Amino acid sequence: MDEVAVDDVYFSRTGDFSKDKLTTLLNGKESSEEVVDAGRDTAGNEETAAWRDDKHVLVFEQKGSPFREQSSKIIYETGKTKNQEKSFLEKRTTNNTGLRQLEEELELLRVAAEMAFDAEHPLDFYLGQLNEKIDAKKCNLTELESAWEALRESLEEKKRSLEEFLYANNPEAQEKLQKLREVELEKQGVLSEIRHREEEHSQLCAELERQPKTACRNSYIQRIKEITKNSRKQDADIDRILKETRELQLESNSTQERLHRTYAVVDEMVFREAKKDPVGRQAYRLLTSLHEAFEQISEKILATDRVLREVAEHEMKLAAMASHSLNVDKLQADLDAIRKENECLHRCLRDN
Repeated sequence: MDEVAVDDVYFSRTGDFSKDKLTTLLNGKESSEEVVDAGRDTAGNEETAAWRDDKHVLVFEQKGSPFREQSSKIIYETGKTKNQEKSFLEKRTTNNTGLRQLEEELELLRVAAEMAFDAEHPLDFYLGQLNEKIDAKKCNLTELESAWEALRESLEEKKRSLEEFLYANNPEAQEKLQKLREVELEKQGVLSEIRHREEEHSQLCAELERQPKTACRNSYIQRIKEITKNSRKQDADIDRILKETRELQLESNSTQERLHRTYAVVDEMVFREAKKDPVGRQAYRLLTSLHEAFEQISEKILATDRVLREVAEHEMKLAAMASHSLNVDKLQADLDAIRKENECLHRCLRDN
């Protein structure tokens, strides 16, 4: 009975080993052991049985080791084959998905080509149909969302009541449940804000598409850069002119100081002579009148110079206005476009 059990166990573990061979081997071993047992005493039966069992186990291990190795190899090959089959199935699924996407794109291109080459209906007709379908889908989606919201609210209410019933006797669980509800409320608020922002984004995109095409912002930036460059050049010229003017002013002040000192010395000398001689008094009067005449001439020269500068400035302004024809409407349109772009940028910055 034990040999049959060993036979069954070993046969179940080794798929390539022949059960008949193993049975024959065991039967041969048993017959040989019976011959040996016939010539022995009853006292040595237990030792003989133990020796026979050990020998059976040794023979079993010697004969079964190559079959165990072969079985392990077969199991390894089977696992490897299964892995390859799994990878092939994954590749096949990926290829099928890509093929379906390509087929859908091909179908869309075919429909678009039919619409483009259809002589009976213009392209606007198909665009209107597509817009109607889009609007219908949006309405359907809105209805589904409203229905889902109603169903979700009822389910949330049931869930809330069940949770309160379950955690009525557990204060710690109630506290955690309250925190979880607060987190869910915050989540709902964030989701609603996201939906609101998405709606605003879609509206702004639609408004942007409806806006008339104007010059791009890069052109305005280029013009602003040119104006800034010209302004810097003008600032450099102004600084140079101011420096030259300061130098001339210093030179003029030094000349006037020398002139005043010289006049003071001459006036003092002539005044001394005028006290002594009538001719000196007459010379003093002539000197005084000459000084006053030169002062008047200097003032008139300065006034004439100011008038000439003002005339030159006005002539330059008139020449600039004559050379540049101003289009007030175009300037106003450009200004409005810049203001709109700045408002959009401020809005985006506030949103971010």
